[in-house]
Amino acid sequence: MVAHFCSAKACSWHGLTPTDLVFPFFFLRLVMLWFCTPRLKEQGEGVFWRKVIKRSVLIFIIGLFLNWYPFIRWHEGSLEFIGWVNQHNSEKGVRIFGVLQRIAVCYFFASVIAFYLKPKAAWFFSMALLLAYWAICLLGNPTDPYSLEGWIGTDLDKIILHIPHMYKERALLLIRKDC
Repeated sequence: MVAHFCSAKACSWHGLTPTDLVFPFFFLRLVMLWFCTPRLKEQGEGVFWRKVIKRSVLIFIIGLFLNWYPFIRWHEGSLEFIGWVNQHNSEKGVRIFGVLQRIAVCYFFASVIAFYLKPKAAWFFSMALLLAYWAICLLGNPTDPYSLEGWIGTDLDKIILHIPHMYKERALLLIRKDC
């Protein structure tokens, strides 16, 4: 019998859970970057930028294609290509910023921080960035800053990504409501 832990499953929003700490822990990757940084510094900035950009772009593209997959679907008796925006419902489309895409962005910025800052300065910079993020969230919506509807990033996503490319699968049948 397999044990199920609600904090490790996708659930409807009930406030901060351990699952919500996954993305901040990607900055711990920053710590591991210091083991590679001396070698990269010896090879020069050009090698560093090529490696970081290549890896970030690859991770982003893989995530984008995984969100787009299977590229075709059966619709009303025939196969059709799944377009960038759904031709039958203009509010649905390929989600641009899924998990892997966010990891790619975090990896890129963490690599730059690790390459150009000393460990102590990087730690202070990361803490300042986190505190600034929290302040922006609170100033954006003081009554409910961390809900999906109240988070300031939702408005930015609507402006930059547009509704078809945002996360809106809150009603998935796979989500357990009893968490």
